[in-house]
Amino acid sequence: MKKVLVAMSGGVDSSVTAYLLKKQGYDCIGVTMRLYENETVGLQRENTCCSLDDVEDARSVCYRIGIPFYVFNFKDEFEEQVIRRFVCAYESGSTPNPCIDCNRFMKFALLYRRAQELGCDYIATGHYAQIIYDETSKRYHLKRGLDEKKDQSYVLYALKQEQLAATLFPLGGLTKEEVRVIAEENGFINAKKADSQDICFVPDGDYTEFLRRYTGNDYPEGDFVDLEGNVLGRHKGTVHYTIGQRKGLGVAAGEPLYVVAKDLDKNQIVLGKAGEGMITSFDADELNMIAVPALEEPRKLMVSIRYHQTPQPALVTQLSETEVQIDLDSPQRGIAPGQAVVFYDGDDVIGGATIRRTELM
Repeated sequence: MKKVLVAMSGGVDSSVTAYLLKKQGYDCIGVTMRLYENETVGLQRENTCCSLDDVEDARSVCYRIGIPFYVFNFKDEFEEQVIRRFVCAYESGSTPNPCIDCNRFMKFALLYRRAQELGCDYIATGHYAQIIYDETSKRYHLKRGLDEKKDQSYVLYALKQEQLAATLFPLGGLTKEEVRVIAEENGFINAKKADSQDICFVPDGDYTEFLRRYTGNDYPEGDFVDLEGNVLGRHKGTVHYTIGQRKGLGVAAGEPLYVVAKDLDKNQIVLGKAGEGMITSFDADELNMIAVPALEEPRKLMVSIRYHQTPQPALVTQLSETEVQIDLDSPQRGIAPGQAVVFYDGDDVIGGATIRRTELM
């Protein structure tokens, strides 16, 4: 009997994942990762995915389906690999995606190694994505989940072949509605539990206040300027703004303005009009290829630069083992260093990388 370590957040998705695998005959162990103390991130209440309530919900489901349950303390590693990366990225002007880092460094690295130490054949999560082994290429492929609204392939692009071979995504062929029905039919305590919408350690969505609490730093005001350097007003601190942002700027103008760049040396936020500051080309590094070992020549693919963004056509050129250049068919705004770019061929994830340098039109 194959042994599976199931990552359980206390939510309905991971609970149904454990149930389905047990039903399929796997020897399952449920595990919740304890990732931080509320005091570490300045929270006073238990309302996040790592709360005691969530741990007890996961424990309840494991008891109900008859599998052992454990809590692993990964707080130090989470702070180093996810929280600090998030803070450093924001303070350096980048736009981070901590969910990708959590998958890369915690679930599919640290938890994966712990599973190996426990003699498990697989780890499993409640992600909406699919893993297929292709006999022709002898490679594991990552594909979109069947439920387009819940597809999570974007945040999984960093998975290596070894990790894909040892990972199970039982929900990849199901819809969210079907998952909730299974949970209700089996009397799971979290069958109707709402999905988590925010970054787990910033549950109120106020990134700037989190940065202040965590670092103790103040982020000084500065100037809003246009592309010619003309002062348009005052900003509240560069960490308050992300590339592509339109709302909440507080600048009086006859037409909408967007954040198109940050100049940290001058402590300035550069604003542009609707047709200004668009991007057609950018470079990315930390490349991870999945469907193929490498792009031997430039290839026309569909790319996403944000979670759940409609993919856009682009020419993807691999520059080195770790770098790619993306040339978009149509200009876009809101492309920022630190974001992930993931390239698709249909539902197949070809690979992905971290955006490092963009060129304004």
